[in-house]
Amino acid sequence: MSGKRVVIIGAVALGPKAACRLKRLDPGAEVLMVDQDRYISYGGCGIPYFISGDVSDIRELMSTSFHMERTPQFFEDAKGVRVLVRTRATQIDRQKKVVRVRNLDSGAEDELPYDKLVIATGSRPNRLPIPGIDLPGVVSISDLHSAEAVKESIAAGRVDRAAIIGAGAIGCEMAEALSDLWGIETAVIEAENEVLPGILDRSLARMVRAHMEEKGIAIHLGRKVGRIESADGGGLELDMGGETLRADLVITAVGVRPNSELAREAGLLVSPRGGIVVNRRLETSDPDIYAGGDCIEVQHLVTGKPVHFPQGSLANRQGRVIGTNLAGGAARFEGTVGSFSIKIFDLAVASAGITAQAALQSGFDAQPAMVVQADRAHFYPTQDLVFLQLTVDRKTRRVLGAQAVGKNGDAVVGRINAIAAVLPFRATVEDLSNMEIAYSPPFASALDVVNAAGNNAENILDGLNRTMEPSEFEERFLKGRAKDAVCLDVRGPANAAPFVKHFGDRWCNIPQETLRNRLADLPEDCDLLVVCNSGVRSYEALRQLSEAGITRATNVQGGIAVLKKSGMLETDEQEQPQ
Repeated sequence: MSGKRVVIIGAVALGPKAACRLKRLDPGAEVLMVDQDRYISYGGCGIPYFISGDVSDIRELMSTSFHMERTPQFFEDAKGVRVLVRTRATQIDRQKKVVRVRNLDSGAEDELPYDKLVIATGSRPNRLPIPGIDLPGVVSISDLHSAEAVKESIAAGRVDRAAIIGAGAIGCEMAEALSDLWGIETAVIEAENEVLPGILDRSLARMVRAHMEEKGIAIHLGRKVGRIESADGGGLELDMGGETLRADLVITAVGVRPNSELAREAGLLVSPRGGIVVNRRLETSDPDIYAGGDCIEVQHLVTGKPVHFPQGSLANRQGRVIGTNLAGGAARFEGTVGSFSIKIFDLAVASAGITAQAALQSGFDAQPAMVVQADRAHFYPTQDLVFLQLTVDRKTRRVLGAQAVGKNGDAVVGRINAIAAVLPFRATVEDLSNMEIAYSPPFASALDVVNAAGNNAENILDGLNRTMEPSEFEERFLKGRAKDAVCLDVRGPANAAPFVKHFGDRWCNIPQETLRNRLADLPEDCDLLVVCNSGVRSYEALRQLSEAGITRATNVQGGIAVLKKSGMLETDEQEQPQ
């Protein structure tokens, strides 16, 4: 029984986890959590589902799996942890080893002595530096209070049109929350050129955007809001550089930054990007002070660089590490590969590692490799397509990241989790080709999509599969930038007929199984952009063309399935069995 006094600043995710782990290991420790809010220990990632109505009562976000609300009394009775709510930490005096606090209701101030201190102050939403950002009706969904206010306004019928600034994870989730159940006319405005920037490469992001637009979300890409004003007759007007958008509610979702001011003022080491600097034990530059969760930076296990990755899952794992070390242990948190998942209407989206664009910026010789395959045995009734893209390094054959989109969320997230588990160990494309995946027709194919992704990447790196990104196909063929390019469709005639009719001589159909005997029917002196439904038969065709000495041929990654899913290609085609 140590009798040590531990003060924890912050009681949302990491703080409670560290406190409870410490008390289990060292019941004699005196643990005090302080938080400036009255709501503590809640699942902030559940806020969009509370606003949408999937979660009916906000107290469900603060409840245990056995339906006990995590109140200060609960922590004291069940965990032996004292909690002071509505109490703001104003200063850390490292020499005296005290935390100065102020009660936000009474104004009373106090000093809390500590032997060990934990900083779990989380993050703050970025604030747009534009006129009108403080107008009524402009909000950032950063806590349960703002979530309650937004839901109350919607339920009262005061919101017919909404605008969301930012198409990151929160922006996309909020778009679904507002439009799906409530039927609110919703627009999303994004400064970058695609949704989920930095999370997905363009090919998969296009699929997500197309799906959102199918669900009635208006997407404005490459646009910035310069001003928000009160509109005549009520509501708000957003000026997007000459174009005006009307809304009754504006939600800003332009990212977050570490809430590290308290640490910086105490003289602790803080990075230029604002994250508290910690070691593998999650100790700050003061060995008596730990920090974790959204206020710190950790090492990215693919790039080796510091990264701010605000995720409740990381905060909980880091909390356990801190609790162990507070009790005298030697636990370590090595870093993150940035695993991520999200539900957007009927699509599941997941990723781990880095995108091809981020890999290039980090100095890798990056190569994307995409496969499209059924997530279960192709004959199983609930099978659906998974669109899985790897980012690999040409020089080392190392897998740098993976992204997936599909309808069956368990399949999408399961594949990304499998790849995420091996990324810290510098897995290669061959490791994925031979990865053991539990097989049964209701859950996977005999050759799983992860194995297929590794095989495809191996073929690309070995020069067997010369590929073209769907976006390049759009530029060269659909937008007609390359006049000497012909699309060679190696599917059956029934599948190809609508495209032949639409594109004429620019779309040539020769089924792959007949290609070897019909080489004379190929158009001459042109680039052949080879497509099939998914990229598999077109790869076979590419090898046949190569054998015949025809080198001006490229396989369009993901085939027609990707082009249609991303909204690049629309015809009246009815899929026929191949």
